[in-house]
Amino acid sequence: MPTFKRPDVEINYEVHGTGFPLLIFAPGGFKSQIAHWRHSPADPSKPPNWMNPMVDLADDFTVVAMDQRNAGHSRATITASDGWHSYAEDQLALMDHLGHRRFHTMGGCIGASFCLKLAELVPERIASAVLQNPIGLHENRATWDDALRNFAKAMRERDPGLSEATLASFGKNMYGGDFVFSVTREFVRGCQTPMFLQYGEDVPHPRATSDEIARLAPAGIELQEKWKGPDHMAESIKRVRAFLLRNTPRGAEKAA
Repeated sequence: MPTFKRPDVEINYEVHGTGFPLLIFAPGGFKSQIAHWRHSPADPSKPPNWMNPMVDLADDFTVVAMDQRNAGHSRATITASDGWHSYAEDQLALMDHLGHRRFHTMGGCIGASFCLKLAELVPERIASAVLQNPIGLHENRATWDDALRNFAKAMRERDPGLSEATLASFGKNMYGGDFVFSVTREFVRGCQTPMFLQYGEDVPHPRATSDEIARLAPAGIELQEKWKGPDHMAESIKRVRAFLLRNTPRGAEKAA
């Protein structure tokens, strides 16, 4: 598997297909990694309940997948100032490395928040965003406290010299806020990036958060309530592909 290196960061990635670029962010929280498009994060012996864009969309797009920093085979130094912007810097640096100036984004779970952060930081580079099963804060603070505790434990086991203060600061930067954590409600209200929302419906991915995104977003956001599982997979693939093709810059349909 290819790797991309930048200061204090090593990113594992894969590229599939041809066409206008699509950067995808896997579900799994801090464990967001390529493998979670291929199998269930909870049980590697089972397929996921969602599409695999590296297979299902590669006929129309150059699909770029990556292990996020400190997930899968990617590694990065953790500092007290790291946060959503740090992940965005990795993502943009990888696309620069691959020569993709403008691209679509698609993310499941934490990946939806990655998509929104890129749309905030570099709107001129993001052609569209597919938000699949977005995370959010809604009567579930314990979920995020547990996620941070488990991540900190794993990082301290890997690097005993990593201080609790550094991890606490990083955790606050990531999950200390509310809504979708990476951006504000005000940003979503004014976001001009075309968006396709596939609703969440459980504790880490609250229906209330998806409802709020749908309500706040400018007119034109596309919505799909039923998209998970074999009964809805074909329709999910069909609708996401159509949305991405519709928002691909004219003349760039088969750009590498």
